[in-house]
Amino acid sequence: MIKPQDIRTVFMGTPDFALSTLEGLLAAGVNLCGVYTQPDRPKGRGKKLAPPPVKELAQEHGIAVFQPQKLRDPAVVEELRALAPDLIVVVAYGQILPKSVLEIPKYGCINVHASLLPRYRGAAPINKAIIEGEKETGVTTMYMDVGLDTGDMLVKRSTPIGPEETAGQLHDRIAALGRDAMEETLTLLCAGTLKGEAQDDAQSTYAPMLKKEDGRIDWSLSATAVHNLVRGLDPWPGAYTGLEGEVLKVASTLPAEGAGDPGTVLSAGPEGVRIACGEGALLVRELQLPGKKRLGAADFLRGCPLPAGTRLES
Repeated sequence: MIKPQDIRTVFMGTPDFALSTLEGLLAAGVNLCGVYTQPDRPKGRGKKLAPPPVKELAQEHGIAVFQPQKLRDPAVVEELRALAPDLIVVVAYGQILPKSVLEIPKYGCINVHASLLPRYRGAAPINKAIIEGEKETGVTTMYMDVGLDTGDMLVKRSTPIGPEETAGQLHDRIAALGRDAMEETLTLLCAGTLKGEAQDDAQSTYAPMLKKEDGRIDWSLSATAVHNLVRGLDPWPGAYTGLEGEVLKVASTLPAEGAGDPGTVLSAGPEGVRIACGEGALLVRELQLPGKKRLGAADFLRGCPLPAGTRLES
């Protein structure tokens, strides 16, 4: 039986989502010999360089931090090889691991992926699961190979998706689930009983990186489909429509009764703005104009009335 402290481990991750798993590895007592994360990036209105969340946590614990522009750079690969890791754990790192890196650790490179593989391989699995109207999702730990999220699966943890749950809310629950799955994976690895299961490629689906234009609402879709899009893109990039040539962001929605030309306001009051869809209507409870705060319907309508018959642009 191996002990966690005997496993020289390198962690690779960048955003908030990766923090829970890194905290779990620290709590488990693995020998963290290095943390790899993306370079500092300009942030906020002042565009000051800001460190990634993973860097800040690693520095709090006195762990060496590496921030290469390109992991596949031969000099970077040699620097990593010199750390002699037994295991590399990857969570939302933001760079593809080349074969030269995958071959370094004797226990392999293990990724925490935010879906129930082989569903939703790719960069935005949390968002895509909601947009597609899934009732359940989860996390999968997997051995990494040269494909995109195609390696053998190790441990899965599932969780229901609430009918009004947003990507931001689900993100935080999935991050905690990722920590649990990685802790179980580590326990099995230490016991010598960790076994991989091949993915069925025929069952695979893809969740590409999101772009701002993915948020454009097509009102000819059903109210349920638009509702799923809105919550799947909250908080980023946000779902939007057009109002007299301006971008109008919408949030906190519910499918509702009603019919009319898609994109037409049916009614507007303190409880929300009811907009006709291709099938049914959508009740929008929060709205936002460019440069303004997101407001509840009552506050928004005081400054920007939306009388019945107003047409919103797809």
